[in-house]
Amino acid sequence: MCGSLFFVLGATRRQWGVAAAVLAVVGVVIGVGYTASSSASPAPSTAAASTRLVNGQGAPAASAGCTQPPTPSVTDQLQGLVVAGTPRWYLLTTPASSTPVPPSGSGTSDGAPRPLVLDFHGVDESALLQADTSQFGALGQLDGFVVVTPSGTGDPIHWDTTDHTAANPDLQFVSALLDHVEATQCIDTSRVYATGFSDGAVMASQLACTMSGRFAAVGAVSGVELHQPCDPTRPVPLIAFHGTADPILYFNGGVDTAALTDLLGPDEPTSPSTAATQPPRLDGPGVPATVRDWALLDGCDPRPIDSRVGSQVIVRRYSCPSGTDVRFYIVVGGGHEWPGSAVSNANRVRAGMTTFQVNATDQLWEFFQQFQL
Repeated sequence: MCGSLFFVLGATRRQWGVAAAVLAVVGVVIGVGYTASSSASPAPSTAAASTRLVNGQGAPAASAGCTQPPTPSVTDQLQGLVVAGTPRWYLLTTPASSTPVPPSGSGTSDGAPRPLVLDFHGVDESALLQADTSQFGALGQLDGFVVVTPSGTGDPIHWDTTDHTAANPDLQFVSALLDHVEATQCIDTSRVYATGFSDGAVMASQLACTMSGRFAAVGAVSGVELHQPCDPTRPVPLIAFHGTADPILYFNGGVDTAALTDLLGPDEPTSPSTAATQPPRLDGPGVPATVRDWALLDGCDPRPIDSRVGSQVIVRRYSCPSGTDVRFYIVVGGGHEWPGSAVSNANRVRAGMTTFQVNATDQLWEFFQQFQL
């Protein structure tokens, strides 16, 4: 798989309008004022931390925002901050203060620290489209955690997944974003997680390598990557999803530029390339090898155990040391998709089949809850 998904897209022309509308709103909001952080962006954290299985146990680590009065519940509320002199923005969704705090309803009073999930969009998509696709915000309001959906930059809008140093503006943004959210919301800093779709999945993968001291676990949907160099300060639990018939990011490696042309340009899709129609090798190169390499990096046994979840989904599990885990959902015949998403399914003509035999959002959250810094 390529080192960057700058040119990988999961959006149709209809979705461009959604992205453009959101960016237009952002321009108006930023024009009249926004919540500003320090213009000096901190470098990504490299502080060592040990991850442990919690299963509902483990004291929370309250952020600075827990000293402030509780804030009301909001849904996809536009928030801005300045990072190194550049205006950036994100969508914030929070549960009602009366909603029990996970895991296992460990607290119900106002001001109890809550887990935080960062959900990254794909290239040339919008934060709003990602929020609609994953529905993480709705789950967070139901289960009692905070969801932040950040926005990338550029034309097409994307994440910088090629620079793995502290000079990367998107890594600076994520670091400043965490500081900002933890200062303004009551967050359990030991239960912060990252996920994303396509280019956003690659971004989440990069955070596992570069900011392992701040994320207890990560998830990647249709775009897991193992960046080089990857030097986490601790094993990072990983859950990944990928379709064997993904027409954009091939299951066994490579990117289909013809499919990208379909998505970016022509009004009607063309035939898939020959490579996309080859039988998938479940233990071959590409995504399977990448997940196996993650398992090796986390100290797991590289020999997985596969089990079926319906006719379309194989769950691949690795035997890992206590405190970490690597899990891979293989969607047989699946496209460039977010499993269980109606929005993803609406784009099936171009992006391929979306399975409803598993819901990626539910599985991501179930996986995340096991881990705590």
